[in-house]
Amino acid sequence: MKVIEFYFDVGSPYSYIGFHRIQHIAEQYQAEIIWKPMLLGGVFKATGNSSPMAVPAKARYSMTDLKRWSKLWNIPVQMNPHFPINTLHLMRLLTAVQLFQPEDFLQVLNGVFDAMFATPLNLNDPHVFMQLMQNLDLDTAQVKAWLEDEKVKAELKVLTEEAIERGVFGAPSWFVNDELFWGVDHLHFVESALGTPAA
Repeated sequence: MKVIEFYFDVGSPYSYIGFHRIQHIAEQYQAEIIWKPMLLGGVFKATGNSSPMAVPAKARYSMTDLKRWSKLWNIPVQMNPHFPINTLHLMRLLTAVQLFQPEDFLQVLNGVFDAMFATPLNLNDPHVFMQLMQNLDLDTAQVKAWLEDEKVKAELKVLTEEAIERGVFGAPSWFVNDELFWGVDHLHFVESALGTPAA
């Protein structure tokens, strides 16, 4: 079985684009995706990297670039007007769902990404966040418990440290056969590493 490991943070609009595109690639090559939620802020701190949004010229360019990828792959994207959004609670949520309700992981991840970059919401607002949880059919009391769960915190930390140790410096990042590929503009190399598409 071909395997793609996907390191991401939902605060990254390129991770949103990559989330949709990598599923298409995985289907085409009959590959399994291993989802690796990580804290991009922790990766930036450890590697000395920073968000493109921190550099005004790069931020302006990124807005144009995202539209190009959106058009190429027909993936609707809108920059969240409430950016930057602290994704710590979102990434803990996804880690918890992956640990405790894995059958719901893709649905929840899709819903969170949509709330970030398809129909953007102010997920810094706790009331908006909890409304989204209800919309995703999650128990809000359970979600609140998950966000403070030490096992969840530890797992997210482990995945973030694992990413750093493997050479990840930004998101989205993929591994195929233990080889790192960074950014949606390198997904053609991911496809090459996967070999021949399924018939």
